[in-house]
Amino acid sequence: MTEEKNNTMMVGALMLIAGGILGAGAALLFAPQTGKKTRRDIKKYVRRAKNEAEELVEDFSDKVSDVVDNLSDKTQEILDKGKEISHDVKKDLLKAFEEGKDRLEKERSRLARLLG
Repeated sequence: MTEEKNNTMMVGALMLIAGGILGAGAALLFAPQTGKKTRRDIKKYVRRAKNEAEELVEDFSDKVSDVVDNLSDKTQEILDKGKEISHDVKKDLLKAFEEGKDRLEKERSRLARLLG
């Protein structure tokens, strides 16, 4: 659920930045100044927006990488625990078979004494 929340927040942040860029671009286009100054301001805003977008993508990428690493660690822990449980079950089964074998041998000996 937190991953979904992070994704929603990231999309919201990107939408906010895109809205800001469009708004700033529109304001610059309608502002009473020379074309040269307007172009310079637009370039400045585009550079700033590009840098912010790159930072957001990098942050998002880092978060995804962290999630993948955590998932990998958890998967390995589960596999290790499964192996441990499997080993314990094998030991318990072997012990039960040995106990059963011993009981059968005792019963066979007892029956052999009774019969003969």
